[in-house]
Amino acid sequence: IFPEASRWAAPVMVILALISIIYGALGAIGSRNLMRLVAYTSISHFGFMVLGIFAFTTQSLTGSMFYMVNHGFSTAALFLAAGFLITRRGSQRVADFGGVQKVTPVLAGVFLVSGLSGLALPGMASFVSEFLVLAGTWSRNPWIAGVAALGMVLSAVYILSLYQKTMTGPPTTTTATHFRRDLTAVERLVMVPVLGVLLVFGFFPQPIVQLVEPVATVSMQGADESDPAPQAEGVK
Repeated sequence: IFPEASRWAAPVMVILALISIIYGALGAIGSRNLMRLVAYTSISHFGFMVLGIFAFTTQSLTGSMFYMVNHGFSTAALFLAAGFLITRRGSQRVADFGGVQKVTPVLAGVFLVSGLSGLALPGMASFVSEFLVLAGTWSRNPWIAGVAALGMVLSAVYILSLYQKTMTGPPTTTTATHFRRDLTAVERLVMVPVLGVLLVFGFFPQPIVQLVEPVATVSMQGADESDPAPQAEGVK
């Protein structure tokens, strides 16, 4: 809508996006509340979306729009899995969980897959969009892409650390008391389509990419921007 203003504000927006990526990830690592931790992961992911928009490449814009689609599914999956845990335990504190996978293995598996989608594991839809954002940003400014890539490393820290604290090890007394049943049929029915979408578009992202790429091209034309020319080493 405002292409000239977008170009003018791009440097500030890129910096804010990087702050969001790192701040959200560090907030998730330091959080002791399960729901607050998931919320911080969204802040980090929103940073990738904003970065993709203001990097002004067709690739990054495509990745950003794709990210908007699959982020809804990956965060929904993580919130649902966290909700199942909290409902059973009656607490949102990460310290109140432990050894859950020994008592409810299906719930632990669903929580793990949801978390792996949040950290953009290859094979999940979030990986495709995050890669497109970083690849498009790299072609415009490698240093910015390098800083943003740190968010991917930090996401592995907070997801795997959370899984270790809540799911692994021997079941605690409170875990054995509260986690007497695994996922119900209704809970599994809720999770299957959400995780299914993430896996399907992780391996076959082309339908969504083909849908949003023309919009990215039009947006680039409206902003009077063009993709950087590819650089071949040794060619002047």
